[in-house]
Amino acid sequence: MSQISKAENSEEINISEIIRPYLNKWKWFLLSLFLLISLVLFYILRTSPVYEIRSTVLIRDVKKSALDFGMMSELSSFGGRSSSTINNEMELLRSRKLMKEVVERLGIRTKVFAENGLKKPELYGEMMPFAVKVITEKEIDPDVKIRPVKVKMSGDILTLDADNFSKPITTTYNKTISLPYANLMIVKNPNFNKVKAKKLENFFFTFTPEEKTVIDLQKNLDISLVDKDATVIGINFKYANIEKGKKVVNTLIDAYNDDAINDKNSESKKTKEFIDERLSIITNELGEVEDEKQRFKTANQITDIPTETQINLGNSAASRSRLLDTETQLSINNDLISYLSKQGTNQVLPSTIGLSNPTASANISTYNELVMERNRLLESATPQNPAIVELTKQIANVRTAIMDNLVKNRTSLSEIRNQIISEQNVLNSKIRKVPVWEKMFRNIERQQSIKENLYLILLQKREETAILLANTTPKAKIVDYAFPSIKPVAPKKLIILPVGVILGLLIPGMFIYLREILNNKVRSKHDLEKISKANIIGELPSVVKGESDIVVQNDLSPMAEAFRILVTNMKFMLPRKDKAQIIFVTSSVKGEGKTFVSVNIGLTLANAKTKVLVIGADIRNPQLQRYNPSAKGIAGLTEYLYDSTIKPEDVIHQSNINSYCDFLYSGSIPPNPTELLSNGRMKTLIDEVSKRYDYVILDTAPLMLVTDSLLFADYSDSTVYVTRSNYTEKKLIDFADNLIDQKKIKNVAFVLNDVKKEYFSYGNKYGYGYQAEEKTWFQKLIGRE
Repeated sequence: MSQISKAENSEEINISEIIRPYLNKWKWFLLSLFLLISLVLFYILRTSPVYEIRSTVLIRDVKKSALDFGMMSELSSFGGRSSSTINNEMELLRSRKLMKEVVERLGIRTKVFAENGLKKPELYGEMMPFAVKVITEKEIDPDVKIRPVKVKMSGDILTLDADNFSKPITTTYNKTISLPYANLMIVKNPNFNKVKAKKLENFFFTFTPEEKTVIDLQKNLDISLVDKDATVIGINFKYANIEKGKKVVNTLIDAYNDDAINDKNSESKKTKEFIDERLSIITNELGEVEDEKQRFKTANQITDIPTETQINLGNSAASRSRLLDTETQLSINNDLISYLSKQGTNQVLPSTIGLSNPTASANISTYNELVMERNRLLESATPQNPAIVELTKQIANVRTAIMDNLVKNRTSLSEIRNQIISEQNVLNSKIRKVPVWEKMFRNIERQQSIKENLYLILLQKREETAILLANTTPKAKIVDYAFPSIKPVAPKKLIILPVGVILGLLIPGMFIYLREILNNKVRSKHDLEKISKANIIGELPSVVKGESDIVVQNDLSPMAEAFRILVTNMKFMLPRKDKAQIIFVTSSVKGEGKTFVSVNIGLTLANAKTKVLVIGADIRNPQLQRYNPSAKGIAGLTEYLYDSTIKPEDVIHQSNINSYCDFLYSGSIPPNPTELLSNGRMKTLIDEVSKRYDYVILDTAPLMLVTDSLLFADYSDSTVYVTRSNYTEKKLIDFADNLIDQKKIKNVAFVLNDVKKEYFSYGNKYGYGYQAEEKTWFQKLIGRE
């Protein structure tokens, strides 16, 4: 249980040490909170509230262009936005091009302001007594700062003044004013409402170059997609003046729609121009194809190839049939001639063999009748019978006539056959040309068909394009016109105030934290305890300016109480002996207060029963005589060490503060202090004064700077090592510890000097002495000690 208790106590002590620097500086936190909250409140009262102007638009889905037809659907729409996605439209709404168009339409490169209490609101619409129009903008150096221009109105007389004007400019309304950055004109606002603007005064305007105006407006603009599955876009614009903000948003939408319509019309115009150009070309090409078709038919003497082919094929069949008949008749005719030539005179000839010659057929019939009549008569008469002779004569004549007729008929049939063959050749020639004609004619007709189809399609698309040109439907349908948020979005009071409070606590906290982290100085007894194992016998409070830095008799001040505690603790360190206690007071470097400590230890110890001698043993930098200015220049330790004829009583002087405390001042600054301190006279002096005094206090030189003090450190019974709060570096304690370890100084105890109240080990609410003044909270706040 004891170990647990100690651990808990240790933890409490550590936590206490961690938070002590912050608690000690509670006034810093209070002041920081006051300043930060004041700044936040001033900022809120000074800053005009900013509202969020909102609008939503529906982007119509345009997927097809004016050229989206048939085989020509592959043609592009000449750079239009027909295939754009919703992200493209969002980027277009954010674009500098559209915002620049808004600035030009609204003429908002100039802003008019007025003073209304702490605020300087921007005026717009009916709240603006005048408007400032930009005639031309001049080129200026971007680094040149354009100052606000104050406007004083006296009737129609206007006086303009700015910080960079050499003198005020006097002008009137509707008159061009030449300023270094632009040519401006101030015009009256016919819609100015005096009733609403009655509290406004001290009007002034500012000018911003067009480029910067566009950039500033773009920074306040936010374009977002309302729903990822829809084409509704949300437009959010943050601005202090509601009317102007609404105007900017609505004008942005108008500019977007106008740009989309112009873009669409530009596409349609280009499409129409393309169609008109193609129609002209197709018309010419179609005429050429029709002329070629006409020339082909004329050259080949055809009207219609299928009909002509059918006729030729029919004529060819008829011709072949005639040729067959003719050749058959010719063959029969030739057979009859051959038969007639071989046959006897009085024999019957064949009469039903299909001979188509009627004359020959009639003669053959007559011949056969005569032959049969003669043969019948021969049955009853002799060949010499006159009747038979006559018939024989007739038969011979008919036979001759048949032969003549058949010869003539053969000649006629041969001529007919040749004519038919000639006609057949002509028809066959025409029939053989039909595939070539068909191929050539089909190619002509194909070209004609293509041209006609293109011609009709282009005529149709020209009408469609004309309809598109006449259609001016906005691409962005306004779902919600611009409307402001109910509450301002800036300044955000519920955020700024807590941030101000946090910063009010954080700034001093971070400063204290960094100061603690970067601190390399000893501040408190706790710092010494962590660095060194040597005893710490006292903490001495800082001497308040105006108060005495010496302990007087019956002194009840906190400083006197601190020295009494120090002396009490020191006595426990001193050995018991009959002679005087030799106390060695030193430090690492100068300025740590060893002389202050030496003197006050002596004054605290000195009383009617105890005599004390304080020796200024730092002969290089004497400080003891500053407690008795009249002792400056009198003989002291240097003279005693140098002149063996001088006795201690010759250089010891009674203190004017306490009659029981004597001082042996340092005297003159010698050129060879080390030789003087090591010549043996120092030991003689200590031995002599040890017989007369109860305590001998040696105010020595700093150990780190010179070795003088180490020459007689062995003479001491105890060493009081003085450190100074917020002055002594922590590494100097290591130096002191090394001296202790090397036993160059003995019986060492630390004293922490100049400790501020917040660094006392018992906290800052307790004071030394029963008569310590209790301060009011206001005195603590303003830092009175």
